[in-house]
Amino acid sequence: MLIDDHPMVLQGCRCVLQDAHVQDIHEAGDAVAGYRAYRRCRPDMVVIDLALHGNGLGGFALIRRIRIHDSRTSILVFSMHGDAVIVSRALEAGANGYLLKDTAPEDFLAAFQAVRRGQPYLSHQLAMQVATLGMRSRENTIGTVTPRELQTMALIADGKSYGQIADELGVSYKTVVNTCSQLKVKLGAHNLPELMRMSIEFLSSSPSQRPGSLVRHVA
Repeated sequence: MLIDDHPMVLQGCRCVLQDAHVQDIHEAGDAVAGYRAYRRCRPDMVVIDLALHGNGLGGFALIRRIRIHDSRTSILVFSMHGDAVIVSRALEAGANGYLLKDTAPEDFLAAFQAVRRGQPYLSHQLAMQVATLGMRSRENTIGTVTPRELQTMALIADGKSYGQIADELGVSYKTVVNTCSQLKVKLGAHNLPELMRMSIEFLSSSPSQRPGSLVRHVA
């Protein structure tokens, strides 16, 4: 299914896909019509433009709604927006791939085929920009984490329970719970398993913050 509010883009994408013998191609010109057509046709692959208008439902919301409805649907964003923040938001919303509209037809087809096979797709340039954005984000977050929070993260990364962390740091159980709540907000974690995973990633990205050294050296 192709969802774009520019008829020429729809026509061009359709031609590329038909030349590649892709069958049963459906189209929609806005997000609302696109979601209705998606529910009706149940395509295995959706190509979405982000700059969609229609009753307040844009491309990001459409991606999230499709992803909530079916986690298996392959979604490729085909957009003119190359900002790393926008690309990251699209991937976080549930897109499997992202391609810029100034690309060549053969690159569009390659991205389409990769995402349809279940593989993520980003051009090398976009991938580098998104990776750099993630590094900057981690650096900014490191500056807001306190020494006590770093100690707690180190123990969480080691798989310690709240009670074990309280005993090891010599603080109350409630203090550990409050510290972990603050860390969840700073790191964007929703539960303890997610906080554990993000703590491991966070600490491993900075050699000086490794779990083994934190408890010994952070006052």
